[in-house]
Amino acid sequence: MSADVRILAAEPGCHLFGDNGCGFSAPTTGMFFPTPWYENIPGSAGIDLHLLLLLVAVGATLLLWSWFSKKLSLVPGRRQGIGEMLILFIRDQIARPTMGAKGDKFLPLLTTLFTFILLMNFTGLIPGMLPVNSNLAFPAMLAVFVYVLTLVIGMRNQGGWGYIRNQIFPAGMPKPIYVLVTPIEILSVFVIRPVTHALRLFATMFAGSLLLAVFAYGGWYMLNLGAPAALAAASAVFSGAALIGYIVFFVFEIVIMLVQAFIFTLLAGLYLNDSLEAAH
Repeated sequence: MSADVRILAAEPGCHLFGDNGCGFSAPTTGMFFPTPWYENIPGSAGIDLHLLLLLVAVGATLLLWSWFSKKLSLVPGRRQGIGEMLILFIRDQIARPTMGAKGDKFLPLLTTLFTFILLMNFTGLIPGMLPVNSNLAFPAMLAVFVYVLTLVIGMRNQGGWGYIRNQIFPAGMPKPIYVLVTPIEILSVFVIRPVTHALRLFATMFAGSLLLAVFAYGGWYMLNLGAPAALAAASAVFSGAALIGYIVFFVFEIVIMLVQAFIFTLLAGLYLNDSLEAAH
C-alpha cells in the first residue's frame, strides 16, 4: 500500500505552492509493478515481488496454524481457543449455511482458504508492499482452483453429464423456457462465475491500494515547508488533512480485507454445494 513512497521520492521538488512549475501527478497503475528492493541481491533476478509476498503468505499460514495447533488439549488454552474460534466461525457462518451438515467435511479447506486469502491481503500492510491479490494472476489462480474442484466434485457425485445437465437445465421449469434459460446458465456457471469470483477480490484490493496511494501522493504534494511562512502553514494543514484521510481509509481497508476473504470463501462454499447434489 505504501509502495508509492518510493515513487514520490523521485520527484522531491513537486509540492504545492512550489515555483518549479510541476503540478500534482496522480498515482498510476505503475505503482503495482514496483522495482523489487532486492534486485541487486545475487540470484534474485526474475523473482517477482508479488510471488515473493505469496510465499510469505503461504509461510505465515503454515506458521499460524502450527502455532494454533501446538500442544492441543481437551481444555483449550488461549492460543488453541483462538484457533477454535476461527474454525467455529467458518463452520457456523460459511460451511453450514451454504452446505448444511455436509459442509463439515470441507471445513479444513474453507478455513485454510479464508486464512490464506486474508494473509495474502494483509501483505499490503507491510510497509512498502502491496496486497498479493492486487495482482489479478493470484485471485485468478484461487478462482480456478475452486472452479476445477467444483467440477471434479460435481461430476464425481452426479456423474459427468448429470452434473452438467443439472447446472444448465434447472429443475421445475417448462421445457420451452429452457431455450432462454440454458444459454444463460451455461454462460453463468462455466464462464461468468469463475471470472467474477476472481475479479471481485482483485478489483477491491486494487482499488483500495490505489485510493490510499492518492491520499499518500496528495499529502506529500501539499506539504511544502520551504514555502513562505503563511503558505507553509497552509500546506501543513492540507497535508495533515490528507494524512487523517489516509489513516481513516487505511483502517477501513483492513475491514475490507477481512470482508473480501469472507466473501470469497462464502462463494466457494456456495459453488461446492451445487456440486454435492442437484438443485431441487
